[in-house]
Amino acid sequence: MKKYAIIVAGGSGQRMQSAVPKQFLLLQGKPVLYHTLAAFYQADATTEIILVLPVDQFSYWETLVAGLPPIPHRLVAGGNSRFQSSQHAIQTLTEDGMVAIHDGVRPLIDPDLITASFKAASEKGNAVLAVASKDSVRFYSSEMDAFKHLNRESIRLIQTPQIFSVKDLKEAFQQSYSEDFTDDARVVEALGIQINLVEGSYKNIKITTPEDLLLAEVLIK
Repeated sequence: MKKYAIIVAGGSGQRMQSAVPKQFLLLQGKPVLYHTLAAFYQADATTEIILVLPVDQFSYWETLVAGLPPIPHRLVAGGNSRFQSSQHAIQTLTEDGMVAIHDGVRPLIDPDLITASFKAASEKGNAVLAVASKDSVRFYSSEMDAFKHLNRESIRLIQTPQIFSVKDLKEAFQQSYSEDFTDDARVVEALGIQINLVEGSYKNIKITTPEDLLLAEVLIK
């Protein structure tokens, strides 16, 4: 089975309070994004890794990794939204197989979890990582103009990678963009395809704030 990994990294440093985009910040002396690519390469060195970046960041990325052990990957120019960035990468896929779409700023994804997720996707048609909420959850009801309690046992927090077949992704990303497309799983679900959740990891954090980077430093040790 052909495996692809689309790593989407189009974030800025705004919430990190940094002039450097968060995917390029150093974690244990290496760019956050390098750790992410390394996890997929370690899980299966035959996986074709596609890195989606703003085109004006290509040369900076190549400079950052010039002195590091090489991880085979190819660059694809991102779009104006997460939807467009995924779409651009999906359009370059030439073979059937399974595709993992992953946030570039989730560098602590366990290679064993990647392998298990690909296996689950090949058996069920797709696989999306998720974890149970540890906190109490409320949602805003416009009818009541108040926040209402939700049973946290029925809530799952969605992570990446999210793994689908090439066929389903190509069809899904032919749809017109909708604000309801909050992640790639929602795009596929809009076709009427059932999404299969598999157990993620609380260590698989998304680095968006300075506190996240500090936590990642602790976890990676």
